[in-house]
Amino acid sequence: MVRSVKLKTRIIISFFIIILEPLICTAAAFWGFSQYQLKMLEKQYGIENATYESLSNTAEVINNMTNDIEMELRNIAQNTPGKFESLEYLAQVNEELKEMHSYLLVRKEDQVTYYGCEAYPSELVKRLPGYSDKNTDSGISNNDGFYLGGHLQSLVKQINFKTEDKTEGSVFIISNIFKTLPQIEELIRSMMVTAVLILIVTGLVLTWWIYRGVIAPLDKLRTATQKIKEGNLDFSIVPEGVSEISDLCRDFEEMRYRLKETSEEKIQFDKENKELISNISHDLKTPITAIKGYVEGIMDGVANTPEKMDKYIHTIYNKANDMDRLINELTFYSKMDTNRIPYTFNKISVTEFFDDCAEELGMELESKGVHFTYSNYVEPDVVVIADAEQIKRVINNITSNSIKYMDSTRERRINLRVKDVGDFIQAEIEDNGKGIAAKDLPNIFDRFYRTDASRNSSKGGSGIGLSIVKKIMEDHGGKVWATSKENIGTVMYFVLRKYQEVPINE
Repeated sequence: MVRSVKLKTRIIISFFIIILEPLICTAAAFWGFSQYQLKMLEKQYGIENATYESLSNTAEVINNMTNDIEMELRNIAQNTPGKFESLEYLAQVNEELKEMHSYLLVRKEDQVTYYGCEAYPSELVKRLPGYSDKNTDSGISNNDGFYLGGHLQSLVKQINFKTEDKTEGSVFIISNIFKTLPQIEELIRSMMVTAVLILIVTGLVLTWWIYRGVIAPLDKLRTATQKIKEGNLDFSIVPEGVSEISDLCRDFEEMRYRLKETSEEKIQFDKENKELISNISHDLKTPITAIKGYVEGIMDGVANTPEKMDKYIHTIYNKANDMDRLINELTFYSKMDTNRIPYTFNKISVTEFFDDCAEELGMELESKGVHFTYSNYVEPDVVVIADAEQIKRVINNITSNSIKYMDSTRERRINLRVKDVGDFIQAEIEDNGKGIAAKDLPNIFDRFYRTDASRNSSKGGSGIGLSIVKKIMEDHGGKVWATSKENIGTVMYFVLRKYQEVPINE
């Protein structure tokens, strides 16, 4: 499983991406655009092997741009110098030079006869060299012209000529070297647009990355919180985003699951409590009704013989015992539900304990017309650690449950057997009742569970008797289970661990 990136790591990565990615992309874009513009310079201006210096050296480029016109003017100066007196021709040449950020200036003797700029360049005229000058103090000359510094910043090419009447003159091509070339302007525009696009794309990508890792999961958590607030717990949250947010999503999902479990348990608990109240109400109403009937019979003189009086009183006593048993069962259930069952564990002799239980149980079952047998296969010295009162409650609950669902039309029998099974003693309580269906057998120890056969209201029962048995046995470190065959009978088993002395080596 790939673990999510931590928020701290993601912030560090974002920091370096914000710095490095635009720089790298801008540098790559500049290289690409500049290579293209250098090719254009070579093609348009005849510059061989153009370099990055060519883009920044405007003088070199303009010098190359005006070479063709210079050659044309030199040819005219040698062959037809009179053409320099044609203003129409000079204007035509000047228009061509304007496209190259240059203009034309013609001087005869000391008088300027033509100038192609809008304002008369008086200061520049003063610094122009004379007819035969090759080097001048006003500038630095070379084969490609000379440079005028100061605030003029111009590249000047001088072409000398003589007219037919031997008048000396010069034609000057004056270029502004600070004019930005179209290629440079295009490069600057392209780089500005590219830089903006790179920043926008970088921002969008990082925003999406952070949103996907932080904001989106937080939005889901906010939605989930709103659902929980509304009481809706039937959804799930998939952990996603940065490591911290993913862990938060995982913890939130666990919290939601536990809340749902708690909610379902509460619903089930409320349902069980309502069912318990309904069952107890029904079970209390039956003996109370019987007691009231028999008491009214005594008050009305129906029990007019000692035998009838004794029968009525005995019945009232039995019904009162049933009510007492139900109340005790309900009290024990409330303690069991809050894990406050009062246990008193002692060493108990298995033989003595079950012999006493069998004697009491035999008398009680005999009074109810149930045939009881008891067999003990355990050695007299076997001891267990248990709460005698609670183990008796286990036996009484099992036998009471067996009697409740026995068929009264045939002889009713209950057998109690106690066996030694290694580290445990095993008690078996067998009846010949209706039995339990296989589909119901795994659930009989669940709280409030009743099989279909036991739903007849005449059977009564709170539905917690066997769940109490299971709870007591688990608290003793033992267990309880059952086997059954329908219309034959049921066998309930429970086991207790033997007490064994641990030898101490001296």
